Amino acid sequence: MNVEIIGWGHTRFGKSSLGIEELIVEVANAALEHASTPAAEIDEIVLGHFNAGFTAQDFTAALVLQADPSLRFRPATRVENACASGAAAVHMGIRAIQSGHARKVLVVGAEHMSATARNEVGRNLLRAAYLREEGDTEGGFAGLFGRVADTYFRRHGDKSDALAAIAAKNHRNGADNPLAHIRNDLGVDFCRTVGPDNPLVAGPLRRTDCSPVSDGAAALILSSDTHHRAPRAVRVAATAHAQDFFPASRRDPLLMEGCREAWSIALAAAGWQMRDLSFVETHDCFTIAELLQYEAMGLAPYGRGSDVVSSGLAEPDGKLPINRSGGLKAKGHPIGATGVSMHVMAAMQLTGEAPASLQLARADRAGIFNMGGLGVANYVSLLEARK
Repeated sequence: MNVEIIGWGHTRFGKSSLGIEELIVEVANAALEHASTPAAEIDEIVLGHFNAGFTAQDFTAALVLQADPSLRFRPATRVENACASGAAAVHMGIRAIQSGHARKVLVVGAEHMSATARNEVGRNLLRAAYLREEGDTEGGFAGLFGRVADTYFRRHGDKSDALAAIAAKNHRNGADNPLAHIRNDLGVDFCRTVGPDNPLVAGPLRRTDCSPVSDGAAALILSSDTHHRAPRAVRVAATAHAQDFFPASRRDPLLMEGCREAWSIALAAAGWQMRDLSFVETHDCFTIAELLQYEAMGLAPYGRGSDVVSSGLAEPDGKLPINRSGGLKAKGHPIGATGVSMHVMAAMQLTGEAPASLQLARADRAGIFNMGGLGVANYVSLLEARK
């Protein structure tokens, strides 16, 4: 039995006038309609939602039932694993089907962040760090990744231009995505230059190296391959989740070992190698994270992630396009929605249903990496177009 993605919904990311409940309801109904699936056929519901103070309403799994009265009495669970809450929800839904406890699962990811004061945003996000040792980090979560970038530069040389090139790539991609928060092709010169419009935020990281504060939601319908007649289907080839030590002091954050482990497990389970992938959606909460993930994926040796940038491999016309959606950098990063959004964006590509401006020429196998914390929660999904 295969697990397949058969439909989805996705709001535009950015600043939304809708609250968390309205975002959830909108995408849940959109996914059910897109999958040609009545709500009565859903056996289980999983919601990815970080919250951490962004909205007063907690206990949000039950909000999904507001989408349709037929969802009443279905099991509904909220899943939280920091910025990987969305992928955690997707993986939980997959396991529910694989275990035989469900045939069809509705997965939703949502976050509303823009109504929170800027200083509170920083405090909320820092709750995804190990507070005993990292809770007083200046600059909050950006400060943590600023330290990582600074350490990387000391160890391997100044890679500011490589980070600017990653930011520029993802902004070019985001300009093609009608669902993206930021749809401006900023250019590498702007991303490289420190100034009033692009100040330093933390360590060597500029504003263009950091993902924005976003609202948004995404949803998908998972089904066993023998229990649907949907007009489309994307097969889940493999999944993996590797959780690393919470304190950064217990590991070397530059190595992203949890990321490497999750990729290794998933690829082995599918019988694939990186060269078999058509494209990747990866977790570029900060550009230094994408650079480190190049190395953890095995695309370059440790310390040589900038080689991926200079080679053009990750560009839309390269051998392995990375973050064609614009990534977190341009598409946006509503925490709980991010991992679900990555799966939706990949499914769009694999079914040829991406907007024409975004569609890749080759899209048959996709890799997804969604990360929680500073390399703590590491989720990989491998998806394949159904033949």
